[in-house]
Amino acid sequence: MGLAKPVTVPEARRPWSWYGLALVVVILDQATKGLIRSSFQLHESLSVTDFFNLVFVYNPGASFSFLAGAGGWQRWLFSALALGVAGWIARMLWQEPGSRLYLAGLTFIMGGALGNVVDRIVLGAVVDFLDFHWGDAHFAAFNVADISINLGVGCLILQYLRESFHGRKDPA
Repeated sequence: MGLAKPVTVPEARRPWSWYGLALVVVILDQATKGLIRSSFQLHESLSVTDFFNLVFVYNPGASFSFLAGAGGWQRWLFSALALGVAGWIARMLWQEPGSRLYLAGLTFIMGGALGNVVDRIVLGAVVDFLDFHWGDAHFAAFNVADISINLGVGCLILQYLRESFHGRKDPA
């Protein structure tokens, strides 16, 4: 009579590589923000091209400075939401099989959310530094975490469209 093997998550469903990718996003995000904070004064701007500047600004709000002037409570609300979303995604990555595109989308969203939540908790606001503009009209400044979140959403949209056009879900 042999010993029973412990029940584990199948190797193919272990999310360590996805967690590692999310960590790379957080590290890259924090490194670029640190470089900006050490190289620029607050509100300093460096023109790189006719349509792009590097800037150093703090955003205490959410995307596009939503609730930026709300008095400080939004820091903790957005931090709690980001941590909740990251935890939910981490659980999904562990439990849910899915296509690589779907899992990459979730991972990029989680990494971006965690990158920005580090700023909110440590600094009280998110460091933004990428400033695209057309003449005097400026798009809201953003950062690597924001790019990662948008890339993740794009992956999820592509996965949805792929499933819609093929009429089925991709195998895990």
